[in-house]
Amino acid sequence: MPRETVDVALFVTCLVDLFRPTVGFAAVKLLEDAGCRVHVPAQSCCGQPAYNSGDNAGARAVAEQVIAAFEGFEYVVAPSGSCAGMIKEHYPALFEGDAGMGARARDLAGRTHELVSFLADIRGVESVAAAHDGAVTYHDSCSSLREMGVVDQPRRLLGLVAGLELRELGGAEECCGFGGTFCVKYPDISLKMVDDKIADIEKTGAETVLAGDLGCLMNIAGRLRRTGSRVEARHVAEVLAGMTGAPAIGEGES
Repeated sequence: MPRETVDVALFVTCLVDLFRPTVGFAAVKLLEDAGCRVHVPAQSCCGQPAYNSGDNAGARAVAEQVIAAFEGFEYVVAPSGSCAGMIKEHYPALFEGDAGMGARARDLAGRTHELVSFLADIRGVESVAAAHDGAVTYHDSCSSLREMGVVDQPRRLLGLVAGLELRELGGAEECCGFGGTFCVKYPDISLKMVDDKIADIEKTGAETVLAGDLGCLMNIAGRLRRTGSRVEARHVAEVLAGMTGAPAIGEGES
């Protein structure tokens, strides 16, 4: 049976908007293919950098803008477990004790989903118009895994991509070392973590590493490039949407 059409507001995220717009276009395609009317309201950062740095007042100011921008939509979807987790898990805590804003934050939290889990769990996607010739491996980002419960959903959907071979990554659930501001505050620790991640990726023999968070992917891609690895890094949405014509993340950068 055809799915009932639903209205979805896309939270694009700062990194997608500024560094990898193709992820946003891939998200729109996947949502439309799943029977969604996609809206992209004017929006700002989710406030996570301020929140992670202890600036709760700044984070609340940003969150108020996001809450206002996304009111009235049936679903809010982000191609990032990190941003989705900020909205779903931390917005209600930011406004604890504020009856009015607290209720609005909880309402938005209840309507917010990570992209791949929304497609798999809410829309029940059982086919994708995509093919990928080669082996890939998948990195579970911390926020997607621990805040949004995204584990099997990307693997289920990747299993629908013609020609794709998924090779499980050793230490797939271990942090890549990005952690938002963590990589800036603790660069030496972050470097060791991403080097461990690169070693695990290389062991799979996969040509491409995928993930659902662009921050993780930029961190991994940057280190892959600096170490001379031939492994490509891509957002999982790009592969699921069959939109892999653009250079891989980090390619062509100086």
